[in-house]
Amino acid sequence: MSEKEKLGRLAEIGQLLFDQKMMVLERAARARQASLDRLAELDRPMPATDLPLVTAQEIALRHALWADHKRREINTMLARQTAEWLEAREEASRAFGRNQVLGRLKDQLS
Repeated sequence: MSEKEKLGRLAEIGQLLFDQKMMVLERAARARQASLDRLAELDRPMPATDLPLVTAQEIALRHALWADHKRREINTMLARQTAEWLEAREEASRAFGRNQVLGRLKDQLS
């Protein structure tokens, strides 16, 4: 196998690795965005009701307590997802760089 063929194969492998890293990054970004969307939904105001004032306030208080609990859960998950997303972004960036270098080397041998 010639040097050009070897470099061509390496470039193919580099592209496959880059594609795989991008899929991992995309999956991590989607999971992180889903958590961000869930947090945003918790901030939406509750619809007005025709309940007596005391009942409406009690419901609003219970909802606020429930929403605070959910925010804590989502924020914990979001912290983990953000760390995974940052790591995946770094790995995809490195794979992209390697892929670019292999492509340039392949072009130089052509």
